[in-house]
Amino acid sequence: MSPSGIRRGGPPLTEVEAEDLLRCICFKTGPPRTVGVELEWLVHELRDPRLPVRPPRLAAALDTVRALPLVSALTFEPGGQLELSSRPAGSLMECLDSLAADLVAVRAALGRLGLALSGYGVDPWHAPRGRVLHEPRYDAMETALARTGPAGRAMMCESASVQVCLDAGLEEPGPLGYHRRWRLAHLLGAVLVAAFANSPVHGGRRTGWRSTRQALWTELDPRRALAPPPDGEPRTEWAAHVLDTPVMCVRAEEGPWAVPEGLTFREWLRTGLPRPADADDLRYHMTTLFPPVRPRGHLELRMMDAQPGPDGWMVPVAVTTAVFDDPEAAETAYRAVKPLAELAGPGPAPRNPLWLAAARDGLADPELHAAARAVFSAALDALPRIGASEGVRRAVAAFHERYVIPGGCPADDLQVVTS
Repeated sequence: MSPSGIRRGGPPLTEVEAEDLLRCICFKTGPPRTVGVELEWLVHELRDPRLPVRPPRLAAALDTVRALPLVSALTFEPGGQLELSSRPAGSLMECLDSLAADLVAVRAALGRLGLALSGYGVDPWHAPRGRVLHEPRYDAMETALARTGPAGRAMMCESASVQVCLDAGLEEPGPLGYHRRWRLAHLLGAVLVAAFANSPVHGGRRTGWRSTRQALWTELDPRRALAPPPDGEPRTEWAAHVLDTPVMCVRAEEGPWAVPEGLTFREWLRTGLPRPADADDLRYHMTTLFPPVRPRGHLELRMMDAQPGPDGWMVPVAVTTAVFDDPEAAETAYRAVKPLAELAGPGPAPRNPLWLAAARDGLADPELHAAARAVFSAALDALPRIGASEGVRRAVAAFHERYVIPGGCPADDLQVVTS
């Protein structure tokens, strides 16, 4: 490994080797056993979230949080958003309890500094936020994404989410098979966007979207945030998608990283320019792709807005886990969302009509509303079977009654605010 932390010295990778590697590492099949969660939070002033947190104060607060003895991995996003990533857990409750304990410690540490965590899909008060992390990766990312407008910077610095990570599934067909779970994720994903939309206000203005965060993803560069074609064999489609997506950056041991324009990874492999690519370059390239569902051995569901309240994040985690990992609920959910494929059409998420309707209208869309009611009912039935606590079941039931049954979402509760 070089002094810059970049692993170098591997043999040049061929195109055939790259395709084989992608098929091996992106869908690791087996019985669904583990769940993980990545929680992103905006950091705001405790006494008045409309007041900006100055970068030196935010940096000092982040140093304080870094010193905490947490079980979860702690990282920070370019705008200073705080992210906690759980370890892979053997059950839903193991995952929820571990993250909840870490959040108590983080909130207490920030509270003593007059700061708080806020759960919104995008910052309702402050836009644009400047970057507080200045690293080669984020310098390159901002340069690359700025080529198609301001959405990239807003996504980097002003957005937050709940991301759920689940095993890819079994090799064989059926409700727990990886092929079915891949397909379910891209239809159910729109329902999750709609039900948990929580970002109708950005920079003090209503945007016309219930999930402005999801709208930002549709405005990124033409390929980086897209899913592969919705039909076809997942391993084959994903491998082609990775190789045909432009490279965001070419890492260097010293100096700024190159940000080529329009150079796909496949072309990089074929030409060997600006230097030969190796397997570690391919693995890094995959971290610069931001589709709504990203296969990384497991499935990373990335489409849900951060949620309000101290424990609101538990509801999307519980619902998603229940309808993926309980076979009966998985079958019910798939039957409920399968008709949405007609609304989606042939285009990939998140730019197809289904996903746009989810981000814009939430559960006010009648087809998404009908699917959500069936999905939440299946989840509520499944939660006892997967060991969910009574408190988690009550939280999901309360969300179901407050939002899903009448066709609303948390975005409907957020009033227009001004800075």
